[in-house]
Amino acid sequence: MRRSIQLSLSSFAVGLVLLGCGQRPTGVSVYNKALEINPKYSEAYNNRGAAYSDKGLHDRAIADYNKALEINPNYAKAYNNRGIVYGEKGQHDRAIADYNKALEFRPNYAKAYNNRRAAYENKGLYDRAIAVYNKALEINPKLAEAYNNRGNAYANKGLHDRGIADYSEALEINPKFAGAYYNRGNSYQKKSQYDRAIANYNKALEINPKDAKAYNNRGAAYKNKGLYDRAIGDFNKTLEINPKFALAYRNRGFLYMVKLRKKERACPDWKQACELGLCGNYNLAKRRGLCR
Repeated sequence: MRRSIQLSLSSFAVGLVLLGCGQRPTGVSVYNKALEINPKYSEAYNNRGAAYSDKGLHDRAIADYNKALEINPNYAKAYNNRGIVYGEKGQHDRAIADYNKALEFRPNYAKAYNNRRAAYENKGLYDRAIAVYNKALEINPKLAEAYNNRGNAYANKGLHDRGIADYSEALEINPKFAGAYYNRGNSYQKKSQYDRAIANYNKALEINPKDAKAYNNRGAAYKNKGLYDRAIGDFNKTLEINPKFALAYRNRGFLYMVKLRKKERACPDWKQACELGLCGNYNLAKRRGLCR
């Protein structure tokens, strides 16, 4: 019996190392072996669930978190992790219920507060989200994600100055936080401060050159400044990265039709945007006889 426990612990430890190195598939196989030896390892179920979640196998992940919680009903991390997967599946009420359970067993669990806030925000409950971020930041004032996410909640309420202040706090903690630069750029754009918006998108793209949304939104800022060639260049780059980015087709089509008077280029862009779900411009152009 003692030898079996040692083997299981060894396999579990190897799995943790592999997970830390990002080698999820090997980690899954190691956890499988650990669970063959000791089927009551709640931590192994939890971590195999995390590996499945990273592979997008949400139902398998949930099944493993369920098993971990069946073995250890007080396992706060498994509740938090299952909540994340429910959130990714759009089941925000279930996610909130799991975050509540995680916090019941670990009242100072900053990540669970942060994740619960995200679920509230996804349901449009921005004031609740902000209250949860406040609590998370009381527990851990260095949680850059919480500042960033609270900034998003403020921005969704139209409070862009507060949002900018929070994004700036996030970047003080983590100067490589591309998402915070992107979000701060969006708030500056909403305030019509296009040069500041562009500067922030530039920083986001330095850190993550494959961020299609940052190219699209920088293109929108260039458009608003009347720099149409630069804007089209950014929309082109957006579509190079993500050929199914409907908003970039719509934006580029708008420039071709309204600013550059190139109907022959605008109509295909708007048609493509419509095929991807954004039909307003294309349908209006057809009604006016501008596109077929």
